[in-house]
Amino acid sequence: MSKKFFNVRVYGLLINDDNEVLISDEQEHGIRFTKFPGGGLEYGEGLIEGLKREFVEECNTEVEVISHFYTTDFFVKSAFNDSQIISVYYLVKAVSDLRFATKTIVFDFDGEGDILQAFRWVKLSELTVDDFTFPTDQYVTDLLIKTI
Repeated sequence: MSKKFFNVRVYGLLINDDNEVLISDEQEHGIRFTKFPGGGLEYGEGLIEGLKREFVEECNTEVEVISHFYTTDFFVKSAFNDSQIISVYYLVKAVSDLRFATKTIVFDFDGEGDILQAFRWVKLSELTVDDFTFPTDQYVTDLLIKTI
């Protein structure tokens, strides 16, 4: 029998002055997916500390948390292992200059490798749940569309 465990994830909803939200196209070991920027909490980290670390690692950008947006309140099994995903989403704003390239085409990766990532800005007025791969991101997108 496989071991079950919880996987805590933290994500940031970064909206720019043009009412666009930042999304991340990724590929890991041949699996492509689109999600919000962020990732797994490391042991010993708080949620906000983990989110700030993820933005520095992925986007080379420091962020400040504006407010809590959503925490998973339904069961989600990981697409990658036997863990149960608990995701926390925050509205964030950049506190340093944006120092990362963005793309306009889905999965437009630079280079090759097992782990690839590319960012895109998507207008909130054009955002749909179909832009995202995972059920929690889709749910959050629906909430974001209704809220904004």
